[in-house]
Parts: sequence; structure tokens; C-alpha cells
Amino acid sequence: MNEQVAYAVIDSELKRLRKSPYSELTTLVGKPETKRVMAEDGKSYQLEIQAAWDSKKGGDLRVIVSADDGGWRAFKPLTCDFIMRPDGTFVGESFGGH
Repeated sequence: MNEQVAYAVIDSELKRLRKSPYSELTTLVGKPETKRVMAEDGKSYQLEIQAAWDSKKGGDLRVIVSADDGGWRAFKPLTCDFIMRPDGTFVGESFGGH
């Protein structure tokens, strides 16, 4: 798996999600979504999008996007996230090694 390409796919999904309202993102808590996307390298990547309360229910929300290509990376996918406050502002971001 080309990590640079995978991180580009993750970044694209994070940008899309950052435009979503807090109320929409809270629907992901306990209900992760998966989808396949075709990357610029011609390979298919599986994304998993999930959300969890960062500290308490109704507070800051951590949104996590993971990517793998179905190979060994499925056991240790590349991951990035962001934290959104209830007012729609962002706390910070963590980029899993990129």
C-alpha cells in the first residue's frame, strides 16, 4: 500500500467531514460507516469512518478515518482524526504518522 496515497485519501475524507455539522457527525457514534474509494494510484482503498465522544456524551466529538487496501494493513490501518466541539469549532487533529 502506498502510504502517501492512502493519507491523501484519508485527508480528502477528513476535509469532507469537517464541513459537516456537529449534529450530523454525532450520528456516527456507535455506527461506523465503511466505503471503498478508488485512489490516484488505481488501487481501491477501504475507509472506515467512526465517531466517539472524546470525554463525555454531548461534548467534544472525535471523528476518526482509517484506510487500508485489504492487505496486511487491514490489521493496522492508517488513521487520522479530528475533534469537534458542540459549537462546531475544532480542538485539534492527530495524523497517524504522516
